[in-house]
Amino acid sequence: MARNLEQLQKQYNTYAFKDKKGMMPVRGPRGGRNQGMGGKPKDTKKTIKRLIGYLVPYKFRLIFVVFTMLLSTVTSLIGSFMLAPILNKIVNKPNTGALATKADEVISKFYDIFKPVIYPLFHNPRTADILMYIVSALIVLGTVYFIGIISLYLQNRIMITVSQGVLEKLRKDLFEKLQKLPIKYFDTHPTGEVMSRFTNDVDIIGTMLDSSLLNIISGAITLVGTFVFMLTTNWVLTLITVAFIPVFIFGGGRIAKYSRKYYSGQQAALGAVNGYIEETVAGQKVIKVFTRESECINEFETLNGDLRNKQFMAQFFGGIMGPIMGNMGQVSYALTVGIGGVLMCMTGFSVGELTVFAQYSRQFSFPINNISMQVTSIFSALAGAERVFAVMDSDPEVLDMPNAVTSEIKGDVIFKNVTFGYVPEKTVLKNISLYAHPGQKIAFVGSTGAGKTTVTNLLNRFYDIEQGEITVDGIPVKNYERSYLRKNITMVLQDTHLFTGTIMENIRYGRLDATDEEVIQAAMTASAHSFIMRLSEGYQTMLEGDGSNLSQGQRQLINIARAALSKAPILVLDEATSSVDTRTERHIERGMDRLMTNRTTFIIAHRLSTVRNSNAIMVLEKGEIIERGTHDQLLEMKGRYYELYTGLKELD
Repeated sequence: MARNLEQLQKQYNTYAFKDKKGMMPVRGPRGGRNQGMGGKPKDTKKTIKRLIGYLVPYKFRLIFVVFTMLLSTVTSLIGSFMLAPILNKIVNKPNTGALATKADEVISKFYDIFKPVIYPLFHNPRTADILMYIVSALIVLGTVYFIGIISLYLQNRIMITVSQGVLEKLRKDLFEKLQKLPIKYFDTHPTGEVMSRFTNDVDIIGTMLDSSLLNIISGAITLVGTFVFMLTTNWVLTLITVAFIPVFIFGGGRIAKYSRKYYSGQQAALGAVNGYIEETVAGQKVIKVFTRESECINEFETLNGDLRNKQFMAQFFGGIMGPIMGNMGQVSYALTVGIGGVLMCMTGFSVGELTVFAQYSRQFSFPINNISMQVTSIFSALAGAERVFAVMDSDPEVLDMPNAVTSEIKGDVIFKNVTFGYVPEKTVLKNISLYAHPGQKIAFVGSTGAGKTTVTNLLNRFYDIEQGEITVDGIPVKNYERSYLRKNITMVLQDTHLFTGTIMENIRYGRLDATDEEVIQAAMTASAHSFIMRLSEGYQTMLEGDGSNLSQGQRQLINIARAALSKAPILVLDEATSSVDTRTERHIERGMDRLMTNRTTFIIAHRLSTVRNSNAIMVLEKGEIIERGTHDQLLEMKGRYYELYTGLKELD
């Protein structure tokens, strides 16, 4: 039975992430690129201050951008006003305003230059006079608009440079911060949430810098400039036009309120659709095995229909903003022209200045509408910036101690009364004590969640212990330089991760300065050389999609070869063969046997056959070691290990 809309929205708009270690749940929107869209910042002032910090290196460019905005706005206003003396000249009416008179003086200077050339060509002095005046005005207008075009070009070119520079620095700082964050952060924050910071949030900040911020500043300058020109032209008509501002603000605000409401709903519905598509595409095999295609189609139609309805309302209210505000502007325009006509009859207000004022009146509402529409984008960008800065403010890994140890590590590991929990209210390991001398193999078996992987996480200092002590060669791990400690511990995990690149490059990831010959020798050690040579490109075979063109066993052999190349004295094998078949397992085990030679090895395994030759086997249950000994010793005890090995009791 298909889930209803409410259930689907709850599951695919938000999700609770909880890992097997008992981490606290983290809730957030789903849907890849739609994650983190919209919203308002919690601390606007702080966010703006930090963004300004990224703009400070470009302060002189920004000052020049503001100057070009002023120049562009002034040239646009002047260009419009140049029509006043031209129209007055055509209808043979005197200029009544100071600006029109000044514009006439500028045109007249060019008029005097062209008069000797053009005047003799016409028999009608009036025609020659008007034509010369128009040609002169066109030259002045061309010059003014050319300056405006250059200003706009410089404004956009420089601002794009600034915005891209800021985004580059922002992404760089964010990525560098991710490299400093502890594993705990990635355990508690899903990959989609982290990726959303680089995509949605950084992109929307770029949009704000590229266009929204420019539009607001330009709109404000245009609004002030238009008001000044209108006031200079006729203060009575200016007051009438200004009287409509509250109407524009009220009408635009009401529409924007509904628009934002449905826009937010649209984004949530879009996130649900994308999340559902993402999950069903990834789970196509399961869907087809259980023949759930019809249920998936029905559920998708439910989500898709909800998206359609919300998109309709969002687009409707977004679409009517322009017509409604435009019609209100037309009312203001009609009233202005009507009263202007009365002033022409009563006060001698010129037709040219009335025409120009009417044009300004029509344009006056545009900056207001533009600014109101950009405010939502600005707040969304600030909310995105706040989420980016939240990642940057996350606690990094604890800094190394002064004079951290970097002496040679041989691999003598001791756990002394170690107690640890990922969260304070839940203890995962309880008073764990064990040792592993150089070259020994120590195995951990037990139920899922017993704490096996946690032991190795603590050894690597992915997490720091609360009680007890872990030493390597007699030195507490917290005294080692963290990167140096990890260079001396190599891991082969159940979930292999291969990077986009050649097989040679993926193996060399274990030690970047290794030669090709050393890479090949590591592959031989891991029993990977033979299958690699059977590939068409051999070691230069390109891997993509996490090595999707290789089998699971082949990917694991490359993972083992990478570990072999590192030459680290301590080796961790975490369920390295649990996801492969028995034949492949034996092949991998041969590689691991060579890999474990002369290394202190910690083995975590569900398949007990893989731990028989260990020097010691630790049986963990509920965070405690309940049995320890060799394979034969544990069988003689006839305890938990005996039950698991003989099949009397299955692993949970």
